[in-house]
Amino acid sequence: MPTAAGSMVPPRQRMAIQIRAPGGPEAMHMVEEDLPSPGPGDVTLVHGAIGLNYIDVYFRSGVYPLPALPAVLGQEAAGTVVALGAGVAERLPELRVGSRVAYAGMPMGAYCTARNVRADLLVPIPDAIALETGAAMMLKGMTVHYLFHRTVALKPGQTVLFHAAAGGVGQMACQWAKHLGVRLIGTAGSDAKCALARSLGADAVINYSTEDFVARVAELTGGEGVDVVYDSVGASTFEGSLRCLKKYGTMVSFGNASGKVPPVDLGLLQGHLHITRPSLMPYTASRAELLSSALPLVEMVASGRLRVPIEQRFALKDAADAHRALESRATTGCTVLLP
Repeated sequence: MPTAAGSMVPPRQRMAIQIRAPGGPEAMHMVEEDLPSPGPGDVTLVHGAIGLNYIDVYFRSGVYPLPALPAVLGQEAAGTVVALGAGVAERLPELRVGSRVAYAGMPMGAYCTARNVRADLLVPIPDAIALETGAAMMLKGMTVHYLFHRTVALKPGQTVLFHAAAGGVGQMACQWAKHLGVRLIGTAGSDAKCALARSLGADAVINYSTEDFVARVAELTGGEGVDVVYDSVGASTFEGSLRCLKKYGTMVSFGNASGKVPPVDLGLLQGHLHITRPSLMPYTASRAELLSSALPLVEMVASGRLRVPIEQRFALKDAADAHRALESRATTGCTVLLP
């Protein structure tokens, strides 16, 4: 059986959540598998916690194609290194047996008790950051970093609209915007979620279930609009988001929670708007790029300037229930799976 987190003995077997074909949450099944020794450039990592993200739903349901089947879902986790493959100690001396690390991104495979993973994908985390926090912060936190610093380099005094401000990414965005001196107008689907986003630093929050967010943004900005819209909702908010932009504003579409955005008539850009569809993976393609996003995040979390709200915890075996909660918008903040 898999070795418990905290042991330095590499496990020979692991438990994993596997899918054999795209489908609903019921497509996920717990399996026991052999775990070989790490190959050159890899380490064996025993997970302490696994992050849940909406991109996992996209891969499980077939919105994004899976690279192969059967597949183990998951792009984010934190744990302890228990074995090093050949060449790791020489090339990455910061990693050793006993190192506490976190990671986010491809290749998939985080929904498991332990795995072999490329050493250059791992980011050391200090003792001040719990493994649960490390598992919940990486994908969402690095997403906010690239959205605010690289996709559009935000400046103090600018105003942005951030959809789903009470979600995991949104809650970090509310705090990060406040740190940057940026005015953030959020949207959320209930009064309770609106209050939560405001408590984390959002300057105003619109309940899109009871208010017209386009009209409300116009009111909040004196009819001028916002500099940037960050939209992870997709089809249901896309055109409205464009109408919220000021002249020369930028639409950042980075998710599809309500479905894919249909083909776009570029005439909607009115000759002066900008649109982009970024994702995290290109921004972390090399180790240098990965660390340029990850290390500022680690520092902000370790110092207490960025709080990572873990609102839901599920056992790994209950991953299907976690997906159901996520898809029904019953979650706030971050959710972790515990091996």
